[in-house]
Amino acid sequence: MAHTWETLSAQQQNEIERQLVQYRNGVQEIIPEAELRQKLVKSIAAGQPLKIKLGLDPTAPDVHLGHTVVLNKLRKFQDNGHIVQLIIGDFTGKIGDPTGKSVARVQLTDEEVKKNAQTYFEQFGKVLDKEKVELHYNAKWLSSLNLEDVIHLASTITVARLIERNDFSKRLSEGKPVSLHEFFYPLMQGYDSVALESDVELGGTDQQFNVLMGRHLQEHYNQEKQVVILLPLLEGLDGTEKMSKSKHNYIGIDEDPHQMFGKTMSIPDELIMKYFRLITDLPLEEKERIQEELESGSLHPRDGKILLGKTIVRMYHGEEAAEQAEKRFKEVFQKGALPEDIPEYEWTGEGTMPIVELLVALEMQQSKSEARRMIQNGGIRINGEKVNDTQLEVVIADGMIIQVGKRKFKKLRLNP
Repeated sequence: MAHTWETLSAQQQNEIERQLVQYRNGVQEIIPEAELRQKLVKSIAAGQPLKIKLGLDPTAPDVHLGHTVVLNKLRKFQDNGHIVQLIIGDFTGKIGDPTGKSVARVQLTDEEVKKNAQTYFEQFGKVLDKEKVELHYNAKWLSSLNLEDVIHLASTITVARLIERNDFSKRLSEGKPVSLHEFFYPLMQGYDSVALESDVELGGTDQQFNVLMGRHLQEHYNQEKQVVILLPLLEGLDGTEKMSKSKHNYIGIDEDPHQMFGKTMSIPDELIMKYFRLITDLPLEEKERIQEELESGSLHPRDGKILLGKTIVRMYHGEEAAEQAEKRFKEVFQKGALPEDIPEYEWTGEGTMPIVELLVALEMQQSKSEARRMIQNGGIRINGEKVNDTQLEVVIADGMIIQVGKRKFKKLRLNP
């Protein structure tokens, strides 16, 4: 029996509408939404969950809030009883996604991919129910393809279509090389959808070409085409660039609660609602209320960011940590007091040390040049006094407090 909207009960129809509201919220585009509705009709009528795909190339081990935009949407599908297919690109990760790259990515080793994949999955457990995730490694099917299979796969797409991609066309127009193996990346990502017969694939707007390839290949292999849900990219703390560790504008989900709260307070006011919509677990009605209050002026942006910071810390560290993070922020940054819980650093020996060397030794700056820039920008204090001299010889003393920027503190404890 063919299932249609009309064959469903009123309760089933209401359930579909409820789910669609959740899936539409905060997304850039659903391609096409009519097909998603029909898939839900069949799913609910037959009592068969949909298979929701997310492909990941573990190119770096750290997960930040930008990654959670798509993870939060996956969790909505998971909460509604659908199956999450998490694909670790242990095969494609060794090639590297060329999306947004001006040069070919460095290919990863098997060891790097496996190590990063394990870290990814552990951190994803802070958002997803790992017990309800199907974990797949795409080498399982891609490694078994022979040359004839690969040539057949390549025959499904034209070179003209591949170079429509902005990153490829831009590099070609600038006379930069595009390696042949990079053309295979979207084909292999699309083939993942064929191998798992996925119903829906999620991805950021920068992944549109790759995820649409799944629809293209499923049609070629006579499968029902997957629906594509594109989610906005989250700008980082600078308010302009996509959140990225390499851009130093990110908030990691494993970061210290105080660091996480303090970073949240530094985002531009115009991003407050985007962060609420895309990365928090608040009910839709509460998000709409916060937006109305911000627009009317009844909620000051500073207080909106405090609420946002508490929400984010609570999601990853718990309610008590959120309360403590707010308390410390207000003491340190609004009242100018030093925090009560400054981490201590055991220091062997006495004497003096150049300030830039001290900052590197304490791991408060990554390099001497970075330390000099921070001093020149007025970002270093010792016992509350600003350091202006990059050549300063610091007299090491027990209990001295070193401060970098607004959020990093260390207290020296001498161990002569």
